[in-house]
Amino acid sequence: METADVIVIGSGQGGIPLATDFASSGRKVVLFERDALGGSCINYGCTPSKAFLAAAHAAGRARQAKKLGIHTEVEVDFPAVMERVQGIRNSFNQGIHKRLDDAGVKIVCAEASFVGERTVRGGDVTVQAPIVIVNTGTSSLIPDIPGLAGTPYLTNRNFFDLKALPPRLLVIGAGYIGLELGQGLARLGSQTHLIVRGDRVLDREETDVSLVLAEALKQDGIGLQFGVNVNQVAHYNDLFSLTLSSGEQLQAEALLVVIGRKPNTGALNAAKSGIELDDQGFIKINDQFHTTCSGVYAIGDAAKQPAFTHVSWEDYRRLKAILCGENRTRSDRVLGYAIYTEPQVGRVGMTLEQAQKHGINARAVTLPMSQIARAIEWGHDLGFYRMVIDSDTDKILGATLVGYETAELVHRPLAKVPKSGMSF
Repeated sequence: METADVIVIGSGQGGIPLATDFASSGRKVVLFERDALGGSCINYGCTPSKAFLAAAHAAGRARQAKKLGIHTEVEVDFPAVMERVQGIRNSFNQGIHKRLDDAGVKIVCAEASFVGERTVRGGDVTVQAPIVIVNTGTSSLIPDIPGLAGTPYLTNRNFFDLKALPPRLLVIGAGYIGLELGQGLARLGSQTHLIVRGDRVLDREETDVSLVLAEALKQDGIGLQFGVNVNQVAHYNDLFSLTLSSGEQLQAEALLVVIGRKPNTGALNAAKSGIELDDQGFIKINDQFHTTCSGVYAIGDAAKQPAFTHVSWEDYRRLKAILCGENRTRSDRVLGYAIYTEPQVGRVGMTLEQAQKHGINARAVTLPMSQIARAIEWGHDLGFYRMVIDSDTDKILGATLVGYETAELVHRPLAKVPKSGMSF
């Protein structure tokens, strides 16, 4: 059995900088990774999705330019689009490997599990350390629909391995992944249909956000089926056939399943190190990322943190500070995030409803795109800007921005949100 100063399990956006920083400072660091280096962000999340959407939205904007008097015929070379996406992904992955090697991190390419307190085994390597950091992330939650198992359905994990454009696409789920990838394929030429169990898309956002996005999807020719479940899936002769609870049947050459995420903790054998999981399998942590085992910490979405790359990065910064003796917590920040549909959604801080639930005397001020000069001039007629304000202090508590490039604009209110408005 080896000994080390730090063990990191998982090479996501929090695990990599922690491993390289501690190794660069002279500590012996062992990193366990069961899959490709870089975690979901580099391999089947942020990096490939943004590269993919760059092409998709370029095609969509070109088609929609007709309202500006510009008429174009868009021709999509889908294999070239995906070759570029995969090339960028591979380049980033190689860069991570070099970064870890240069820092002196020992990489163990094997699935890790605990075999004792702060003792981890992966493959034929067993390591013990006083500090263990778990950064194993999440993976797609697959519903128990009769007939689904064993079919070649897509998730965000294998979506970016597509080589040919499916003529038709069915999407089960209407969260941000389903909307981004579904709209993306529609803009590249797939006839796309979303199957939504509830009564609106993006049901964790404010209702009018959902309405704007639904209208945008319809303008892209995407079908929306609300208030239904999928009762049966069949796959025959390269064709999916879905039977809905309404009795209707839908068919397509591709099926994307994106109903949620589950923690990658099943193989950890966490109990061997005294680490408690919740009922869903997420790792229990306190406000300083400590698990129920002394010396073991967990960051990112495996610890039920919001599933965003920048959250995992901020977890890294805070945990590093904590391990260096600083008094930081996982909640001493304002959560901002974006949804890269067209139009984009930029969110930060609290909504009006959330502020009022906290007992704050708050008001919301909304400016529709139809009243914004630049939006009118550029032909951006969908969306709105909204600020939530503390009526007693006039401080900004949160913002919801729906429109062109609002993922960039939301950083302005993010910098101004007071600490009193940080937590949901």
